[in-house]
Amino acid sequence: MADTASHVSFLPPILTFCGAAVVAVPLFRLLGLSAVLGYLAAGIIIGPSGLSLVGEPETIATVAELGVVLLLFIIGLELKLTHLWSMKRDIFGLGSAQLVITALCLGGAATSVGFSANSAFVTGVALALSATAIALQMLGERNDLQTPYGQRSFAILLFQDLSVVPLLALLPLLATGLNAIEHDSLSDRLITAGTTIGAIAAVVVIGRYGLNPFFRVLARSGAREVMTASALLVVLGSALLMQEVGLSMAMGAFLAGLLLAESNFRHQLEADIEPFRGILLGLFFMSVGMSIDLALVHRQWVVLLIAAPAVIIGKTLIITLLSKGFGATWRDGLRSAVLLSPAGEFAFVLVPFAQGLGLFSAPEAQLVTALAAITMLLGPILATVMEKFIRSRETDSAGPELAALPGQESEMSSRVLVIGFGRFGQIVNQVLLAQGIEATVIDKDVERIRDAARFGLKVYYGDGTRLDVLRAAGAERAEIICVCTDHPDVTLKIVEIIHQDFQNARSFVRAYDRIHAVNLMGLEVDYQIRECFESAITFGRVTLEELGIDPETAETSAGEIRKRDIARLVLQKAGGDMSGAELVVGAKITPEPLLKPAGKARGLSAETRDILNEGIF
Repeated sequence: MADTASHVSFLPPILTFCGAAVVAVPLFRLLGLSAVLGYLAAGIIIGPSGLSLVGEPETIATVAELGVVLLLFIIGLELKLTHLWSMKRDIFGLGSAQLVITALCLGGAATSVGFSANSAFVTGVALALSATAIALQMLGERNDLQTPYGQRSFAILLFQDLSVVPLLALLPLLATGLNAIEHDSLSDRLITAGTTIGAIAAVVVIGRYGLNPFFRVLARSGAREVMTASALLVVLGSALLMQEVGLSMAMGAFLAGLLLAESNFRHQLEADIEPFRGILLGLFFMSVGMSIDLALVHRQWVVLLIAAPAVIIGKTLIITLLSKGFGATWRDGLRSAVLLSPAGEFAFVLVPFAQGLGLFSAPEAQLVTALAAITMLLGPILATVMEKFIRSRETDSAGPELAALPGQESEMSSRVLVIGFGRFGQIVNQVLLAQGIEATVIDKDVERIRDAARFGLKVYYGDGTRLDVLRAAGAERAEIICVCTDHPDVTLKIVEIIHQDFQNARSFVRAYDRIHAVNLMGLEVDYQIRECFESAITFGRVTLEELGIDPETAETSAGEIRKRDIARLVLQKAGGDMSGAELVVGAKITPEPLLKPAGKARGLSAETRDILNEGIF
């Protein structure tokens, strides 16, 4: 039997990683820098070049690579073919021009300092890619994602993310492809090609026709942990299949995400995968930091001191000129360029991968990795300073034009998030659609999601009481969040989450009854309405008209009742004289007449008179 120590031998490394992360990441965020830099710094400190708290970074990197796999799944999940097509000019025109020209320039510079052709190619591509996590975070903090320069920046990042998958597939061919072609027979090559195509076809067919029914069955069980397990099964299963046929795990995960991008379950899947992606990706960056040889950096400090500013300035110049050529102003082009000037997260994927294939020598890989990390440290600082300078020079108080570029009408920019697709939520959505506003809608009832197809609406499976689901559905970008759920307790919980985490959005809430309405007013919602109040007012007005009352008088009477009801709600919320003892804790709000009755109530049967405690006539 193993001794007790063997059972807890895995705890020290885990505690080391957690401790380093909770110290370094908040510190870097406090300084206004990316969390990625915090992970890198933590990895350097605890790694072999630092305190040597973790002695085998290669072992950790093997597990941490799953973070990259999950990141590519999330990227695929967030893409839609319709969105890609509407932004095709900026994505495939501006994005491809930026990547190709920047890679050629940086690769040429690497060749001039003695890098081989293969290592120069990888260096150019790795440094041409930008930090998606840093750029999107800074755009979100500025609330500039929907501005013209924000959309162009997003288009470039989108093309870069799309290019990572074919690049990962290209590097093995660059390393061994020619030799493999020379030594393999025709039949071997045909079998390999057929196996690869068959695996891709299997993922496409299963993803297109099998996953939605699969998730629908699991969703009916109501077990959250089963949905999480199924999401991991799909991602890791497709990644493993691609690896078994000689392609990268990242390609399999990306393909699975892309196939699920139009799924009704995508927001729930994204919310389930996100915690694993964040943890494992953070671990991956820490493993990269641990692999940096500080002794080599010390020896090459002159090269790095020259190369890091050169990369940032070179990328800034290239992106500024290209953005101008694609219709941006000089100011917006500079904003995009500075934002995208640092190297990206995928530099830490491509360089170690290329080194493992023999395209890089160890010193070259260490140098390029260190260079990428330094640019990621300097880039956000420069972007922050430049943005402050540009804004200080802006004379137009209106700022940059906020007109949307093609593709802005997609779900990514949905102005309204509707939670609940019951009888109330369905009508709300149809009113919005009448003005061309396509809201993002989430509901956890599978049958309602199926019903939505008959309306031509897109409803996503998700639990509106989960913060991660709301974030995945775009609550941070929404102008209005409409809470149309059936149950009062669920509604109150969602409202509390909205007010705590999404203060940028206004809360429009469906109230179940008067008690619920008073509770919602106590939570300071922006607008609430009882589900049957306006219909009852209309019903009463039409009844008056049918009894011969002229329409104007009937409308005046309905308006008077509406005003009195609002006044009473306000007083009941405040607990004033009109509310009375019914607002004492534990008591119930009872129905009260809004107008003084003309006479005393009178029962019309013996049973009714007994209920009213009237005497028997």
